[in-house]
Amino acid sequence: MSELKSNPSGDGAVRRSVRHLSIINENDGWETPKVMLWDFFQKIKIFPRLDVCTTKEIARRQRFAKFFTKEQDALKQQWDEDFFMNCPYSEAPEWIAYAYEQAYKHEVNGIILSFSKTDTKWWHQFVENNKQCEVHFIKGRVKFHVDGKESENSAPYPSCWIIFKGRMR
Repeated sequence: MSELKSNPSGDGAVRRSVRHLSIINENDGWETPKVMLWDFFQKIKIFPRLDVCTTKEIARRQRFAKFFTKEQDALKQQWDEDFFMNCPYSEAPEWIAYAYEQAYKHEVNGIILSFSKTDTKWWHQFVENNKQCEVHFIKGRVKFHVDGKESENSAPYPSCWIIFKGRMR
C-alpha cells in the first residue's frame, strides 16, 4: 500500500484559510474590490445606486450615491431601487432573505456578492430553482479589501454573484 505524501503548497493553503477564518471572526465586513464590482455591473448592464450594507467611507470609495450603514439598520429600511449587497457573511441567511423580499416587493434588481454555499438552507430557499435569479460563479478566490487596500489573503471559500431580478431586463 502506498503512502500519501503531503502537499506542501496545500498545507500552506490550509494554514492561510484557517488564519482567514479566524480573521472573519474578528472582522465580518470585507470590502468588495472596486474594479471587480464595477466590471461586473458593466457586464450585466445593471448599475445600482444603493449599497445596502456598507460604511460611509466604503460607499464613497465605491461611488454609491445612496447607502445604508450599520447604524441605519438596512434590515429595517425599504430597498426600493436597484441595490448592491455584500453583507456580513456571519449574517448571510437573514440578509439574503431580506434582499429576496425587497427585490420582489419593490420590483428592483438586487446584486449580491456572496460566498458560494450551495449546501445551505438559504441557498435552496432563495436561489436554487428561482426562475428570477441568476448566479455567476467567480473563478478563483476573491481578495477582499480592508480600509481600501487589498487584504493579505484570499477568501478561504468560493464566491459568486447572485442577482435577484425583481424587474426583468
